[in-house]
Amino acid sequence: MTIDRFDPTPIYLQIAAIIIKRIWQGDLETRDPIPSESQMVTEYGIGRETARHVVAHLREQGWVFTIARRGTYVAPRDQWPTGER
Repeated sequence: MTIDRFDPTPIYLQIAAIIIKRIWQGDLETRDPIPSESQMVTEYGIGRETARHVVAHLREQGWVFTIARRGTYVAPRDQWPTGER
């Protein structure tokens, strides 16, 4: 999946949507790690700050949780945003 730099949707939201789609499709399951900031930087050609925005957005929405110095993981299904089920 790719991002569209001409789309008015902010890049961090496009990447977050890609990760959410991967969660829904089962490519990323509960407690699986999501791509690291470094992986996002490399894969999508974005800056580290944009990658941080992706993770922060997913965490604020309830899709993921972060363990300090370990990584960010897919949250259990019952914690996902209610409007997205």
